[in-house]
Amino acid sequence: MTTAETKPEELPPGTTPYYARMHTLIKRGVLVCLVALVIEGAFTLPFMAIYYGYPTLSLTQICSELLKVRYSDDTLECKVPYPAFGPPEGAEGKDTAQDQWGIQPVPKYHRLGFRELVRIHDERIARQAHHAADQRP
Repeated sequence: MTTAETKPEELPPGTTPYYARMHTLIKRGVLVCLVALVIEGAFTLPFMAIYYGYPTLSLTQICSELLKVRYSDDTLECKVPYPAFGPPEGAEGKDTAQDQWGIQPVPKYHRLGFRELVRIHDERIARQAHHAADQRP
């Protein structure tokens, strides 16, 4: 039995016999794309975490360092677990960002290199320790 001979009651609602094969191909194509996106996402996070310095920094520290670099504010920290009705991520740091805001925002922070967040984190910790040592009498 070909698709042209398929009875209308066997087709999904809204599908005519003439377009039944096309709808099947579209469904399969969309399913393949969704599976590919899930697999890509599953492999992207571990590689990005390693690129930013995962074994040395925890995922929460990487998140906090990215916020600090992006918004030019050393006081920003990632909240884990994030409050259920909290502000959107980055909303509290938007006023400290040095970006040019407009229809197409232009970021003013430098592009991060391989494991550069580790160096930035270590420099920040050393700076804070030096500052705390200067404050002691």
